Amino acid sequence: MDKAFSFFLVLRLLFQPTTVFKVLSDLQPSSVVVFLKIALWFGILPPLFAYIGASNYGWRLGNVEPLFLPNQTLVVISIAYFIALLLGFISTSIVSRWMASTYGARHALGVHFAMISIVGAPLALGSVIHLYPDVFINILVLVPAILWSMYLLYRGLPIVLHTTPERGMLMASSLIGYFLVALVSLLGITVALWSYGIGPSLGV
Repeated sequence: MDKAFSFFLVLRLLFQPTTVFKVLSDLQPSSVVVFLKIALWFGILPPLFAYIGASNYGWRLGNVEPLFLPNQTLVVISIAYFIALLLGFISTSIVSRWMASTYGARHALGVHFAMISIVGAPLALGSVIHLYPDVFINILVLVPAILWSMYLLYRGLPIVLHTTPERGMLMASSLIGYFLVALVSLLGITVALWSYGIGPSLGV
């Protein structure tokens, strides 16, 4: 059954999202298999694209000169980006499983890993825009990717986790709330660390 959940199944989201959800609803994927076959690679793509783009073009923050950082700094930022994505994936999956009892959904951790992988697929694919790290252009691409991920969450969660549409909508909304709180907390921690000198220097 684990073999049925593959990278190619996730790519079918582009054309047949409902079919993918129905297939996944009948599977019992292993959390280790999902993590190693899908989540790990999706987590690598955004930092890799960001590193390549920033090292070649620098970050463009509007009508100013591109911001180029030392290669060593870019490596550290990319690794931190990768770790943050993986922690976000694991924590969201665990929170989703914890919520399952409240909303009468499936409890298997592998299923929640698989669902969050599918929901995150548009963001992983959309991160290719990091190859040209202009802030405005990245926002134009990633905002629709976020909306697509939210659509997949609301549409797929009741099917995959075997719960009612009403409970699925509430659970999806709760997961989005958790994600927003986690994102704001991460930004706050980043700003705090930077204010104490822990972070790349942007001085000239």
